[in-house]
Amino acid sequence: MAGLINPEDLDEVRTRARIDDVVSAYVNLKPAGAGTLKGLCPFHDEKTPSFQVTPARGLYYCFGCGKGGDTVSFVQEINNLSFREAVEFLADKYGVRLRFTEDSEKPTGISRLRIIDANAAAATFFAERLNGSDGGPGRDFLTGRGFTREVAEHFQIGYAPRGGRDLVSHLRSLGFRDDELLEAGLMRRGGWDYFQGRVVWPIRDSGKAVLGFGARRLFDDDRMPAKYVNTPETPVYKKSHVLYGLDLARTAIGSSSQAVIVEGYTDVMACHLAGVTTAVASCGTAFGADHARMVQRLMGDHTSSGQVIFTFDGDQAGRNAALKVFREDSLFTASTWAAIEPGGLDPCDLRQAKGDQAVRDLIAQRVPLYLFVMRDIVSHYDLDHADARLAAIREAGGLVASIRDQSKIREYVFELAGLVGMDPQRVGREILAIRQHGAPTQTRTATPDLPDVAPTPSAASLPDPHDRRLLAERDTLKLILQAPDTFDDPEQTWLGLTEADFTHGAYRALFRTIVAVSAQRSGWPNSVFDHLTRDDLRGLALQLAVEPPLTELTARHAVEYAAKLKLVTVETEIRDLKSKIQRTNPVADPDIYQAMFATMISAEQRRKELIHLATGE
Repeated sequence: MAGLINPEDLDEVRTRARIDDVVSAYVNLKPAGAGTLKGLCPFHDEKTPSFQVTPARGLYYCFGCGKGGDTVSFVQEINNLSFREAVEFLADKYGVRLRFTEDSEKPTGISRLRIIDANAAAATFFAERLNGSDGGPGRDFLTGRGFTREVAEHFQIGYAPRGGRDLVSHLRSLGFRDDELLEAGLMRRGGWDYFQGRVVWPIRDSGKAVLGFGARRLFDDDRMPAKYVNTPETPVYKKSHVLYGLDLARTAIGSSSQAVIVEGYTDVMACHLAGVTTAVASCGTAFGADHARMVQRLMGDHTSSGQVIFTFDGDQAGRNAALKVFREDSLFTASTWAAIEPGGLDPCDLRQAKGDQAVRDLIAQRVPLYLFVMRDIVSHYDLDHADARLAAIREAGGLVASIRDQSKIREYVFELAGLVGMDPQRVGREILAIRQHGAPTQTRTATPDLPDVAPTPSAASLPDPHDRRLLAERDTLKLILQAPDTFDDPEQTWLGLTEADFTHGAYRALFRTIVAVSAQRSGWPNSVFDHLTRDDLRGLALQLAVEPPLTELTARHAVEYAAKLKLVTVETEIRDLKSKIQRTNPVADPDIYQAMFATMISAEQRRKELIHLATGE
């Protein structure tokens, strides 16, 4: 495809792709009044929602990091796409056929959308081969784990043939080029399939697009010795930014404010089949900070009351994993829990051995992560000796002292006292000493909360939104951007407002652009955004376009706000005139004096008229 996208088709994409529908695939949105929705920003870390979506105007804006725009810019930002790629992505999703002009350069490079299309075709191919004549080893593996054909179809599991070139040959027949298949991680150098002779799980984002695959070894003579192999890093697949099962668990995580983190693909399947539909798993890497942010965004503004539950194996590796998560506990605003099966079974094995109820019981019998780690610490000491008990208290006491919810410390003191068999008061004194002077061994310390609002790069040039002296300017621009028709007047543009009526440079520059594009009402306010070359001014415009107005969007209020601005200008003029009059000698310069006096009387009359308009009279 060459050329520019037809403007009518672009408008159709923006009309069909509702901003709330697109954003909700990545962010848990909640009603926030005045026709707006709120959630945790997907572009920066925050604990309280500052990300706002206004469906009626098709816009989003984060009052924390300053990012904002329409549906197309959101898809660009969240998926790191170009403008064209974002429009193509939305057009494909919402069934809009795009037309292009013939007078522009053909884009170069491999688009993310093309990679996603290749992945989707590969997922279909793998699923079909699982049920084909050569898919027996894959079916046997799944049957051995207690998964039926219907289950495999539900999770869209597939099988990569052993031939080595089957997938590449198939995708070539569909029109995909070798460079596209290499970029997607579906082909190795030399034209070989990346996955061969393995069970394959498609890894999707919350919008159900296939980003990559995870594959399990089946044959002893597999040239790849690793038990699990994942898609290599590609423009769409970053292992630290994906979670297997997120497409299936997204809604349940948002509604229940709970996420269950398991260690494998089959564990996710077992949990979902058992009714634990909030289960997800990291892919080829440990659960980390980016994963935590993904989960908390889905929980929305209920993260403080939410729960993130980790299932660990009962062996030493599982305990080490629990300790690692505990050290990163400050990443979560939700409380963290541990669910450990006493016999060391993972959810998949547990479901096979004891059924679905056992999996549900495993999650229901979770314990706070602090308590699990504390018990693990104590278990390493010979509590028959007094010095060992004291050492256990001092090591575990540092853990207790670091608990974020200080109201629970008393409870944990008694728990620790019971674990080591000592007087709770003695344990309490040791923990108090640790809190005051530090633990004798290295422990995690609580991190004070930091403000969620991060300044934008040019924040110094932007007005303070709470400056009462500038509220009239801010609210007037809100009305102009959100309801331009309320300022329509056959005798004067924008009810006679001029740049001089705006005292702050940023507001003045924004109004200058508004005047320049006044005729382009059909694409309002995008036409304003498109003509702003400074990122800070564009961010300000987006913010004003989604910020709830203080008044109704009516022509009467437009007149009132315009009058308020003009009133400030006239009062400034009157003050300047009075100053000049005081400095002018009426005897020496009678003509100048009389002219200024007449001008001041006229300005005072104008001031009275504006007061009536500004007060609704």
